[in-house]
Amino acid sequence: MTSSVRLTGIESPVPTGLFVGGEWRAASSGATFDVLDPADGSLLAQVADGTTDDVTAAVDAAAAALPGFAATPPRQRSEMLRRAFQIMTDRADEFARLMSLENGKALPDAKAELTYAAEFFRWFAEEAVRIDGDYRVAPAGGTRTVVTHQPVGVCLLVTPWNFPAAMLTRKLGPAIAAGCTSVVKPAEDTPLTALLLAQVLTEAGVPDGVVNVVPTMDAKEVVATAMADPRLRKISFTGSTEVGKVLLKQAADQVLVSSMELGGNAPFVVCADADLDAAVDGAMLAKMRNGGEACTAANRFYVQAPVAEAFAGKLAERMAAMTTGRGTDEGVTLGPLVNEETVAKVDRIVTDTVGAGARVLTGGTRPQGPGFFYPPTVLVDVPVGAPALTEETFGPVAPITTFDTDEQALALANATPFGLVAYVFTGDLARGLRLAEALESGMVGINRGVVSDPAAPFGGVKQSGLGREGGHEGIGEYLTTKYVSFPL
Repeated sequence: MTSSVRLTGIESPVPTGLFVGGEWRAASSGATFDVLDPADGSLLAQVADGTTDDVTAAVDAAAAALPGFAATPPRQRSEMLRRAFQIMTDRADEFARLMSLENGKALPDAKAELTYAAEFFRWFAEEAVRIDGDYRVAPAGGTRTVVTHQPVGVCLLVTPWNFPAAMLTRKLGPAIAAGCTSVVKPAEDTPLTALLLAQVLTEAGVPDGVVNVVPTMDAKEVVATAMADPRLRKISFTGSTEVGKVLLKQAADQVLVSSMELGGNAPFVVCADADLDAAVDGAMLAKMRNGGEACTAANRFYVQAPVAEAFAGKLAERMAAMTTGRGTDEGVTLGPLVNEETVAKVDRIVTDTVGAGARVLTGGTRPQGPGFFYPPTVLVDVPVGAPALTEETFGPVAPITTFDTDEQALALANATPFGLVAYVFTGDLARGLRLAEALESGMVGINRGVVSDPAAPFGGVKQSGLGREGGHEGIGEYLTTKYVSFPL
């Protein structure tokens, strides 16, 4: 099958079939599903709807390709990733527009994601040739110990819709670098970016069967089928904590290596000694990057009482000045949310939070008309326990409450089962470091609103997940350790 779709503003056709064993094919059932444009709800494309038979075929292909790819010299795998980085960079505008069309995000956000996503291929191209080992003399003498690292095997990579390129390259980069083969199950809202990435990897020289992509509307059964296959050795999932818990239970049956990047409820702490203009700049990045549809998005704002009113006013002014519209339109800085379910959730959280006593400074009302839009919203006087502070909103909503002491700020910030990322703004670095050490979070940004970096380990604690992606640690998630002993 060579089906594809031509989209306005994108020069090359975008594939819409399954990608299995290096071939584009229809679903075994012949079925397709609709991918909608979030700006108006219209049909963007129809994509092959993979079945349990299709995912088994993808595991077949990945298992068949594994021995040869695992034995590929690291430099060859490195060069594949380096070429993929270059192709993505050369086609940056095309990728950005595609992400904007299927996800809704504004083009500036899409372009920033493309840069971030491509960098994972470049970073892990460099890591591929730095997989090391160890040689030891046994303490008792007489024998030697050699420690080596080998690819873990066939991997299932399940990715979300909010960063359709970056969340995939963050997994595929280390998998390819380590010598693993993969089956990708992209989110049903945004499968086109994953399919285009598969095409890019083929152009970059990645062998047939090393990367397979199976979009589907039947994620529960398709993923369960792959995870029950004894040839699968690893699951890497980015998504909600609720789904992550289900997958961890399924992974236990096969004792699969598991990496889970799950939900977040990031606190954004502003101390009275902070540079307020810098704090507002950081808040705009931490809150409004990707329209708030990010697990790293600042979800709860705790501002020290003496500066709370000034901070809220400045933030509301900046958010109200954003231009909302179709993500691909010139000058738009906030596109629609991804689907009806998401915008309905955001609307409910705001309505219930206002009902609990919060006050709206800007936004707060879903607009009429087509598309999945919600305005930039700032809420103040938000009571502890209100939905906007306890649920992961995943939208352009900033709920603000106050604190008096650092101890109170820490108690509020840590009062959540999640611990992905936190942000602290203060004019006192020592104070910032003390708060960072006490925050129950896998990542902390001090006086900065973005912490994501391909060269740093991304991941959380508590119910925000297991394992790390990116950094030197990221490739270790796709390697297994072998020890060899011999007499000498």
